[in-house]
Amino acid sequence: MFSERLKRLSPYVPGEQPRDRRYLKLNTNENPYPPSPTIREVLRNFDPETLRLYPDPLFTDLREMIGKRFEIDPAQVFVGNGSDEVLSLAFFSFFDTNRGPLLFPEHTYSFYPVYCDFYGIGCIKIPLARDFSLNPDGFLNVETSCGIVFANPNAPTGMFLEVGEIRRLLESYLPDSVVIVDEAYIDFGAESALPLVKEFPNLLIIRTFSKGMSLAGLRLGYAMGSRELIDALYRAKDSFNSYPVDTLSLLIGVAAMQDEAYYKEVTERIIATRERLSRDLQRSGWRVLPSRANFVFASREGIPGKEVYRRLKEKGILVRYFDIEGIRDFVRITIGT
Repeated sequence: MFSERLKRLSPYVPGEQPRDRRYLKLNTNENPYPPSPTIREVLRNFDPETLRLYPDPLFTDLREMIGKRFEIDPAQVFVGNGSDEVLSLAFFSFFDTNRGPLLFPEHTYSFYPVYCDFYGIGCIKIPLARDFSLNPDGFLNVETSCGIVFANPNAPTGMFLEVGEIRRLLESYLPDSVVIVDEAYIDFGAESALPLVKEFPNLLIIRTFSKGMSLAGLRLGYAMGSRELIDALYRAKDSFNSYPVDTLSLLIGVAAMQDEAYYKEVTERIIATRERLSRDLQRSGWRVLPSRANFVFASREGIPGKEVYRRLKEKGILVRYFDIEGIRDFVRITIGT
């Protein structure tokens, strides 16, 4: 009954969500603090009768609020049902294996190769440096490619590529091939590449409400780029699902975008906890990569990452372990309260 396409897929595996007991859940990079209190008011005042109508297919109010927040034309904003959907539509819209393989780091968000399988896009994984940093020259050393995608800060390492290095990459890369910078974790102390959108029409920034805005259960993400790129995403969206974001999610998204002060306080708490955790782990003999995300990537010499994961789970603490060559010694630990 199944298509050959489906048989070839190796699906993305999310962080486990066991129900056999109560766990301290530090494995899926959820925000430990609640979303903005203003959202409670949105829910309290919401009229369920409006659900008989389709939502706005252009996401007008939310795009205007995002544009106001980041000083960008709302016509340069696209909204989707989570940043994963936005990424998926971007892969479909911009990456064509007939022009060469897609490039992304060897260790990065593990959904990228899944999308490549889904859309039949060839890919090359660019090795990270020995310290797990990303060198843009690795992308530029490939003779032909249809585009580039990388998370910044990177996942699962948490390390950050400076905006000056991203500029250098864009200046040297193919101007007619799209570069996606996935800024899912940008709120936790890193500098955004968004200002470069004005100079480079092939740059697309993708973000999420899941991490910095404590709305992982809502499924809301967005992209910012040139009008040409945004129009292309709408063309793909309207060929797949005209109404990917529901009415209530759009209202909550606007409320979250308005409460900048609350989220600034929350992210400052997470950053402080991350730095304290990193110092304490290092004092205890752990190697901790420098993180600008809401997690740390850590290893302890002589103890395999799988063993760290297992022993913590026995104590009721969930962290993320990746059974992947090159990072098996590490575990990824979400920052809690």
